[in-house]
Amino acid sequence: MNDAELKCLEWEVRVSFKKLSGRRIMKDGLVSIITPVYNAEEFIVQTIESVQAQTYSDWELLLIDDCSTDSSAELIKSFTDNDNRIRYVKLNKNSGAAVTRNTGLAMAKGRYIAFLDSDDIWKAQKLEKQMELIKEKDIGFVFTSYRYVMQDGSPMSKVARAPEKIDYNGLLKNTIIGCSTVLIDKKLIGDFRMANVRRGQDTATWLQLLKKADYAYGIYDDLVWYRVVSGSLSDNKFTAIKRTWNTYRNVEHLSLPKAMYVFIFYAYNAVKKRLIRDKDEIDRSR
Repeated sequence: MNDAELKCLEWEVRVSFKKLSGRRIMKDGLVSIITPVYNAEEFIVQTIESVQAQTYSDWELLLIDDCSTDSSAELIKSFTDNDNRIRYVKLNKNSGAAVTRNTGLAMAKGRYIAFLDSDDIWKAQKLEKQMELIKEKDIGFVFTSYRYVMQDGSPMSKVARAPEKIDYNGLLKNTIIGCSTVLIDKKLIGDFRMANVRRGQDTATWLQLLKKADYAYGIYDDLVWYRVVSGSLSDNKFTAIKRTWNTYRNVEHLSLPKAMYVFIFYAYNAVKKRLIRDKDEIDRSR
């Protein structure tokens, strides 16, 4: 898809988002969970089952299919036929993660927004613990620690540990907020969309939200399992470096000196996480 087509598609989603936002009544206790789906047949069943296992049961799961060519749709149908909290929509053309998530945002009925990637898994108390923290502290943006797991689902010892809280400048230095870990209260933060960038739209979005909220608050417990899939964009360190630099310079429009300054901290944190994860993989292979 070229840039002109991407901009046109983003415009269509933006118009739909405004129309739907104007009509719908936000359900106060409902969590809208948005899951982009693209050729996810290997993992999507485990992902959906982890949502159904939540101890907090007032949720809807919006599965947005970005034109999968595998059996994802058939697998999802077995859930939508038996659980009316689960909704499935297939896009007309392959559009990427930002458009897919923004389509979900346009459909969402809940006051609270969560994202869950189609190969990740939530622990059963994920939503319950986040809702407790949001209500206890009257805050709009929370996230959790997450544990790395192998492609086959075997847990690693490595955990990306959430700090107690993080602000805009802190996130520039340490992109610690995992997409599948967040919960956002739209009543406090306001309606929002994922940043219109091809890659790294999650971190770019959290940075935008942290201009509205002073802090995002972390939960120490690792309530999400983040699957390391060989060959994925998120597993490519060089892609991650380019993505982060693009966020600094072309999305946040940081000056060159400030971008270089925060990048040093980002690189240190990224290398530290990578070395520990690689050591875990080596230990497992012995």
